[in-house]
Amino acid sequence: MRLLSQYSLPGRPAAATAAGRKLALGLLVGSCLLAICHLPQPSQAQVSVASVISVLQLGKEVITSIIETWDLVEDVGDFHLPFKRSKDEKILKRMHELSLQIEQSEHQILSAMEFTIGGLMKQLSIESRLESQVQDLADLMNRVSHREKMMRSYLEADERVETHTLEEFARSTVAQDSSSVSSLLARIDLLVAGSKDLPFRKPGVLELLLHATQEAKSTICSFGLSAQQVLYQLYNAISITELKGYSMMQFSWMLLKTYGKGNFTTEAKLMRRRFEDRTNRTQALLQRVMTQASREYWRCDPDHGKHKEGETYVQLTRLLQGYIENEVDMNTDNTCKENCAYYNWGVKQEQCYKDLYCSKQAKCAGKMYKCEYVDSDMWICPAASSSNRRYEYIEYENGMVLGQKKHCTRGSTKVDSWWRWLFWHCSYCFCLCDDSGPKSDRYINMRESVSDVMNNKVVTGLRFIKKNRIIFLMVQQGKLMPRGQIDNTTLEWVEPEEYNILSPNIRSGVDYNNMNYDNRAMDLDDIILQPPYVVTGVRFRMLGTHMNLEVRMTEMDFGAGKLVDPDKSIWVGSDKTEHSEDKRTEMKLDKPHIPILSATKSVPDSEPNQFIKFRESDRGMDAAQTTVPFFDAQPVVPAKQTPLGGAGLFHKGRPKFGGFMAPRVFTYDVGPHVQQPLDQVNEEERRRYLEG
Repeated sequence: MRLLSQYSLPGRPAAATAAGRKLALGLLVGSCLLAICHLPQPSQAQVSVASVISVLQLGKEVITSIIETWDLVEDVGDFHLPFKRSKDEKILKRMHELSLQIEQSEHQILSAMEFTIGGLMKQLSIESRLESQVQDLADLMNRVSHREKMMRSYLEADERVETHTLEEFARSTVAQDSSSVSSLLARIDLLVAGSKDLPFRKPGVLELLLHATQEAKSTICSFGLSAQQVLYQLYNAISITELKGYSMMQFSWMLLKTYGKGNFTTEAKLMRRRFEDRTNRTQALLQRVMTQASREYWRCDPDHGKHKEGETYVQLTRLLQGYIENEVDMNTDNTCKENCAYYNWGVKQEQCYKDLYCSKQAKCAGKMYKCEYVDSDMWICPAASSSNRRYEYIEYENGMVLGQKKHCTRGSTKVDSWWRWLFWHCSYCFCLCDDSGPKSDRYINMRESVSDVMNNKVVTGLRFIKKNRIIFLMVQQGKLMPRGQIDNTTLEWVEPEEYNILSPNIRSGVDYNNMNYDNRAMDLDDIILQPPYVVTGVRFRMLGTHMNLEVRMTEMDFGAGKLVDPDKSIWVGSDKTEHSEDKRTEMKLDKPHIPILSATKSVPDSEPNQFIKFRESDRGMDAAQTTVPFFDAQPVVPAKQTPLGGAGLFHKGRPKFGGFMAPRVFTYDVGPHVQQPLDQVNEEERRRYLEG
């Protein structure tokens, strides 16, 4: 959240206002507003969440510390200068300790997501009122932070600051003017929560940001967080600013009372109630918008030209592939009395008549489907022997070209159909070859990929990888901590147990799925768990002829950060099929080209309860040489590590391109766990806090 935190972290260099203005303007205006900018994933070790204090816990500690300090102030009524100086020093010491505590906690809480709001502003085509309000919010938060830095400079000075200086600082902090902290906090509250005054209602930043993320759902994939996480992180930054202002004002009243400038008990009490009212209002709004905010997170494509096999994508190969074969070789009668369309369903190459072109290419050792006649004669440009392709392109005598015609490094071969006995035309047909040979990677792992639940670890991310020609859905795991935190020092990818399809005791349909023409469908589902369950594993199963995702769920104690009865974890999935009452429908790819060649980034274009069939690429654009869709191999891990409340598979692509099968995750819903700081304070402290 660089826009809202970079210049507000205590202890950083000066020029805070300039930095804030530069960031707000730089990130909110200009051409970047309409750009979809890819932001790098943060290092997994960026923040050790084991040491992070939550904003809620911080709020409790701030309130408790202020209550105790007020008790210190109230202990003495009229006292003389030596006692006054002693009391003054004790208050200043408490003030300094609390300021350092807020600084440390703020840095821990915000450093994991410094870039998030800035990244959002780069990606969202935001309306002017949101731009203006975020700009104003950044400025106000910066001003509160700037005053708090001034206060700390007094507290950390090598020599004691004059009482007059501290008194003037305290007066200006609680003054009834537009520059006072009280006024700044009130304006922040108005920007965040909006105005409900009739006849006009003005929505606040949280609501506007919610609407912006909903409208830009397909373009915030590089943002690094789910929309709900965005709102919660913004709330964290605002809450810390509120705590800074609240603590400064409370200590200012204490100092003024200590210096004999008044009692200020009523003023402090009123301010406490205003603080509670603002907190209640903001948290109620936060819970409402978080209920509406999406919890899904997925990865967008890298920039055009930046794809790299094995890193950003993996693919099936030669599942169905364009193949040239003569009719005479597709029957045992050695005849040409039919046509290409006759050989439409699962025929084999029965022979190689007179060692014609069939002897010059690798045989389709499986079955051929959907044969069609294009033209009698052609020039075929073969692909390199190391390639998964059979042909680079095919140019027919009638001028039609299948694939992209370019320099043919191996030289093209003239292939002609012929007539037999003037009656039968022995035509070369263009078919689809289904051949599970050594160059066909068509295997999907069916073994489970799980976190170590016995050591309190949960799944925090997903990604596709390919090993030994097998595609795996892999999990990242991390140790669960209290209140949904993850210890980032424990994050690791759970390497799948390697095996080979030819190894002993490895079974098709049990360890892996061997895809073919009749068995090449994958279901598209989102499996969202009900709290307090979290994801602790994923696997594929066969549901009829479809590959179907299942998720392992384990109960979690959110407050304690412990998995409950991990040995009783349950596997769940969607049982809907094409034949169920609520039928699963097919998402069809129309003349799909190779997905990594798209000049624009993919966007989600599937819906849950659909399925997709892997197929050949477009005949015209690619001579049907590539199996699509590809698999997105990028890690799907939110920048703010969190337990997952669900996982899913979806398709993302562009019209006329094959697109990608991609995992997406759903961050755990923390909305119900948002509590007021006062809820964390014991009853005695609460009574003292409210009564003054």
